[in-house]
Order: sequence, then C-alpha cells, then structure tokens
Amino acid sequence: QVQLVESGGGLVQPGGSLRLSCAVSGFTFSINSYYMNWYRQAPGKERELVAQISLAGGRTNYADSVKGRFTISRDSAKNTVYLQMDSLKPEDTAVYYCNAQAWAMFWGRGTQVTVSS
Repeated sequence: QVQLVESGGGLVQPGGSLRLSCAVSGFTFSINSYYMNWYRQAPGKERELVAQISLAGGRTNYADSVKGRFTISRDSAKNTVYLQMDSLKPEDTAVYYCNAQAWAMFWGRGTQVTVSS
C-alpha cells in the first residue's frame, strides 16, 4: 500500500522560508520511470504543478512562478522528498500536496502553507 505523508507547512512572513517533507512508503525510489511532484491548490483556484523530480536521475522541473525560489530534492535512503521554499510571497499561500507518479498516481493529504504578515 502506497502512502505519502506531508509535513512542514505553517504560517510564515513574506520573504521567509519553509521546508516541506513527503515521506513515502510502498515503493522504492530506485525505479527509473517514477517521478515525485509537489502540487499546490489555492482557494478558488485549480491545483497546479509546482515542482517535479525524477527519482532515478534527479532531473528537476519547476513552475515559472517558483523558479529560483523553490528547490525540490530527494533522499533515497529515507524515501523522502523535500520542497525547500525561500523568498515566500503571499501568493504562495495554498495547500501543498505531494504526488507520486508511479504505476498510478498517488496523493498525500496536503499541508497548509500560509504566507502573511
């Protein structure tokens, strides 16, 4: 059974930083064709892809809105994916979801990130 558990969300002031974690169980990080993604969904908006990393080669992709500010990474020994978020803006406020793109799509329950002064 695949499980994704996010942590690390919270309230932060504009310009601040947060690091989200996604602990994965149920499959190994050594499968070449799998990807791990972070999505976010703000109130009244559609869910959008924020960052992606390939589990084998570590190739990354980012939404234009977060390039240069967010960094996705993985720790294969811990089966965990991270999203380091720096220079946060109020428009980054959303529920952030961890997603596994494996033989099927799997989702975590999400963690709230609020950027406000």
